[in-house]
Amino acid sequence: MINHIRLDERLIHGQVAIKWSRHTGVNRIIVANDEAAANTIIQKSLMMAAPATAKVAIKSVKDAITLLNDPRCEALKIMVIVSNPNDLVTVLENVKGIPHVIVGNYGRIAPKHGSDARKTYANNLYAYDDEVEVFKKAISFNVPCVYQTTPEEPAENLSKVLGL
Repeated sequence: MINHIRLDERLIHGQVAIKWSRHTGVNRIIVANDEAAANTIIQKSLMMAAPATAKVAIKSVKDAITLLNDPRCEALKIMVIVSNPNDLVTVLENVKGIPHVIVGNYGRIAPKHGSDARKTYANNLYAYDDEVEVFKKAISFNVPCVYQTTPEEPAENLSKVLGL
């Protein structure tokens, strides 16, 4: 069963490996990211950062959706990680039963639109107007969406953080 989906542009790193995996008690992490799935160097880096307490699968978004829709996933405790709002919406459109979305770090290292700067919405959340529109679409699925970088910080309603 999917525990939650996390949007974090860094995918697997210390906060995910140590804090989130322990806090949520997941035993599987599925990274849904086309670039990581196609690049063995990125895969090796992510696997090195992964917690020993969870098995990790790094899949393209399409393959992750197929995996997440497999009935055998019901017996597992899964954290899904995507790196951007578009992939988040794609997963929400194609996978049922996601109980909530946690948006963490986004916009600092994501590809830029030319030299334009993203607007700051929180300490670790930056977005262009078109990305906010994609976040709105994610919120429209009526799955609780919060902004929270670490489990110790209070979760904030994503709509409120984005001023929607």
